[in-house]
Amino acid sequence: MIKRLDANSSDFNEALASLLSSSDEPEPQVVDTVKAILKDVRTRGDAALLEYTNQFDRRSVDGISEIEINQDELQQALQRIPESIKQSLEHAAARVRDFHERQKQTTWTYEDSEGNTLGQKVTPLDRVGVYVPGGKAAYPSSVLMNIIPAKVAGVKEIIMVVPTPDGERNDLVLAAAAIAGANRVFSIGGAQAVAALAYGTETIPKVDKIVGPGNIYVATAKREVFGVVGIDMIAGPSEVLIVADGSANPDWVAMDMFAQAEHDELASAILVATDDDFINQVSNSIAKLLPEMERADIIQTSLSDNGAFIKVDDLQQAAELVNVIAPEHLELSVKDPDELLADIRHAGAIFMGNYAAESLGDYCAGPNHVLPTARTARFSSPLGVYDFQKYSSLIMCSSISVTEIAETASVLARGEGLTAHARSAEYRRDAD
Repeated sequence: MIKRLDANSSDFNEALASLLSSSDEPEPQVVDTVKAILKDVRTRGDAALLEYTNQFDRRSVDGISEIEINQDELQQALQRIPESIKQSLEHAAARVRDFHERQKQTTWTYEDSEGNTLGQKVTPLDRVGVYVPGGKAAYPSSVLMNIIPAKVAGVKEIIMVVPTPDGERNDLVLAAAAIAGANRVFSIGGAQAVAALAYGTETIPKVDKIVGPGNIYVATAKREVFGVVGIDMIAGPSEVLIVADGSANPDWVAMDMFAQAEHDELASAILVATDDDFINQVSNSIAKLLPEMERADIIQTSLSDNGAFIKVDDLQQAAELVNVIAPEHLELSVKDPDELLADIRHAGAIFMGNYAAESLGDYCAGPNHVLPTARTARFSSPLGVYDFQKYSSLIMCSSISVTEIAETASVLARGEGLTAHARSAEYRRDAD
């Protein structure tokens, strides 16, 4: 059912490229549809937003006021959910908040050798839009992961949007919004929600940045509005790569692969192991455990289409392979994960040791579960407080401290043929 590859085979590079190949470019008809929706909402505002909400979410909303979910409704949802779930959400939120508090940056300055004061002013964004998926599944964890770092950063206003197909609101999602601290919540989704956040309507405030996952129409809309607003990333299907030295329980490894594969048929779960016998054990565990899974069909398709067992000679070769794949989630299911960590350069989140299951990171470990996919971990980082802060450079000079750097600026400016630049610096240099 799952592809078996050998890192030392002559055709491995070709086989790996085929395994990792996936087009992140949306189909032309999707782009055309999204562009039309964006233009319509930008032009007609609330009227277009209502029409698309009724059309795509199968609703009968008469007025724009019907799409906002007020704070009282969020609190009511929080009270309706079972106490055990409420406590778990609050525990997860506390852990996520505690982790992200450590990422917060503050304004800093220093004085150079000439006496100039230099530094950075750190400022939170004013208003952020958070897209939360709705429909097939509820993702309260996504609410926590996207809103809490924005709150920690000091964002003044957080606008959450979530589709409610057939008008059905999910109490878990709304309860998470109450716990995380969303300022306003609107029951809208799709490209039309992205358009409303990016351009603003009579009712939906224009935001500075849009974060959060969504389907291909949402992802395409975020791509299209980038530049008008900031975005977090274009997220692809979920991925896990597990490096194993044979010390792990094969049932645990199989279930960790399932945990990614059950997301959807496009998800990817790869096991890289130094031992053929261990690969066989995991394969047997998969065959044994799969019939127990509620989403067995999805898991089987995902593993068959996008999963793999890869045999390597040793952990050094495994680390080299990790850095090529640059996975979203990396599990180091080995005896000494600290030693192997030194060789890992590219991964969104790294789970160290046999007890650090990736699913813990999805919900409550503390680090953010919004991670770079499709090999973008080579140059991208997890969502964090830094995504909701911006930095302004600070430069302050006195009549004495400016002399030396003004001379340097003058020489360089004249070298570039920019006379006004040079004279601007020289005025300061030569001031009495």
